[in-house]
Formats: sequence, C-alpha cells, structure tokens
Amino acid sequence: MATLPLEMTIEILLRLSVKDLLRFKCVSKPWCSSIDDPDFIKLHLSHSVKTNTNHSLILRHCEYHFFSVNYDSLKTTQRLNHPLGEQKTPIKILGTCNGLLALIDDNGIIFLWNPSTRKSQVLPSTEIEFSSPSIFFPRSTYYGFGYDPIPDDYKLVRMVQVHGKNNSYLHSEAKVYSLRSNSWRRIKDFCFYLSFYREFGFLADNALYWMVLKTPQSGNKSIVGFDLGTEEFRFVELPDSCLNKRFCMNMKAMGGYLCLIATYTEFNDDVVDIWIMKESWIKLISWKKSESILGFPIVIPLAFSKSGDKVLFSIALHKFVWYDLGSKRVENVGIRGLPSSFDVDLYVESLVPLMVML
Repeated sequence: MATLPLEMTIEILLRLSVKDLLRFKCVSKPWCSSIDDPDFIKLHLSHSVKTNTNHSLILRHCEYHFFSVNYDSLKTTQRLNHPLGEQKTPIKILGTCNGLLALIDDNGIIFLWNPSTRKSQVLPSTEIEFSSPSIFFPRSTYYGFGYDPIPDDYKLVRMVQVHGKNNSYLHSEAKVYSLRSNSWRRIKDFCFYLSFYREFGFLADNALYWMVLKTPQSGNKSIVGFDLGTEEFRFVELPDSCLNKRFCMNMKAMGGYLCLIATYTEFNDDVVDIWIMKESWIKLISWKKSESILGFPIVIPLAFSKSGDKVLFSIALHKFVWYDLGSKRVENVGIRGLPSSFDVDLYVESLVPLMVML
C-alpha cells in the first residue's frame, strides 16, 4: 500500500473497523497521523452511519456489568471494561451519541466513555442553584446527551425539578454541559412538569426527547423536544389516533428517528402500536395481544436491518428477535453469552476523542 496515493489509502481505511484502525496506527507515522486526524475521524464516523456498519449493541447487566455484541454478526457477547473497573457501583447510561456514552454512577458522578478506544473523561460537577424546602417530594432529574454539529460540540442536558405538597412549591432549572468548554451553564427554564424520579432522553434528528406532563393534574404524558442547536424546548404532537385513548407510552430512537411505543386497550384486547417520526408520524407496526406472535412482554425496537425490511427487537429484557415488516414473521436471534437480563442500547463504534475540544 506504500505505492498507493494517499487519497486511495484514506478510502480504504474508512472501511475498516475501529479495532483495526487502532492496530494500524502502528504501521507508520503517516498512517498514525491520518487515523488521528479530526477530518478522518469525522469521515469514518459518517461512513459508518451512512452504510450502517461498525455498529454494536451495548448491554448492561446487574447495573455494573457491560457487554457488547457486534451488530453485523449478532453472534456472541464480549465483556467490556468500563471506566470504574471492578467497583460494583451501579451505573446508568444517560445517552449514546457518535460512539460516546454518557454514564452516571450511584454517587452522581458523570463521565463520558468511548468503549471502542477505551478512553473516558469525568465531567466537572455542578450545583443545583435553587434552595430546596425542608419538606418536599423526591427531586426529578432528567438527562440527555447529543451532538451539535455547528460548533462541533457534544452537549449533556440536565433538568432538575422539585415539587412540594399539592404542587404548592416548585423549583426547576436546566443546565447544559459543553465538552468544548468543559463547563456547565444554565439555560432558560422549562414550562412543563417532570413526571419521574429520573429519566434519560432519546436523541433523534439533532434533538433530545423526553416524556413529561403539561400539567401535574393531567396525568397524561406528552413529548417534549430540546433542539441542541437553538437550545430551546418544544412540545411534539402525538399521533392523532393516540389523542383520545388512555395508553401507556414509551419512546426509543431508531435509525435516527424518534420512535413511539403506545400500548392501550381496544375492544377488550391489548394493542401495541409502534410509530416512527419522519416528516410526520408513521405507524410502523401494530399488533394485538390475542393475535401477536411476539407475545406481550416488554417489547423495545432497537434498529432496522441494513436492507430496512426488518426491525430488531429486545423482548422482555432477555432476548432478541428480528421482525419482518413485510411477512410479519419473527425470527429468534441466538447470541452466545447473553446475560439473564439486561438493558440495551445501540451505538456506532468511532474514534471520536474525549479530550476537551478547545
């Protein structure tokens, strides 16, 4: 390859896995320089996203064990050594973006981690700037992690809210962490109610999305989005057919789009509708408990197949299946070494660095 033009060498390197690229940095100084170049890192990431390659599932078992599964093969698990090592401290995934994972441990310490390069960085702490009353309901804290391409910056959003009895006391604040400046700053407060103790946002179309309440009395969930560029919140309309139903609603990001899972009862039968947000809401899948070949446990859509005609599902937090959108048939996915139960996310393997981006 020494006789090949540099442009052709770069085109070849773009098609390799992160694992191979890290090994090939030792081939020569020019190769090392090319692979470490920020423009090459962006090109490699863009190629992986466009071709749906170099993706992996990341599984969290018993709150502190992590495993990965290559998405192209879906054959076997690989144990990951997370930044806390052997410490059996519960860890939660706040979000994934471009190969980076935002994690939080049981002590509230937040750190970013690139499992592919095995690099990590602890984020600076930030205080809550409002004082809490002496007696209050548990504090709600929402997080979300994403990328703003204009300043080339990774951002972590934190929303905190405290309710008093009968909603007589309420304080809230929203802050954004910037990897470029390695600092937190407060942004404009939000005008909705956080309905859970802790929730993590989903990244789709350059925005983060959470389930919230418009009013504390309503009890009906709404979707709110946070634009990572303008740093403004907005409500997202639900599908028309969901407006007049009482349903259990969950979200996921899939294929770069926001995905809505709505479970409700119709004519004494439980129904699950899975919607995907493109220009508008499109119903992707609908099935009833009485006729479902998936059964009716916890069903989480994860990703489209490369051809786009199948969807990979996590079923009951312990197995995977392919669902054929055309034939509506289900194929079990046998993965060696799966833990007995797990949370799962999809991430793209990348060379994205974690040093402060000055």
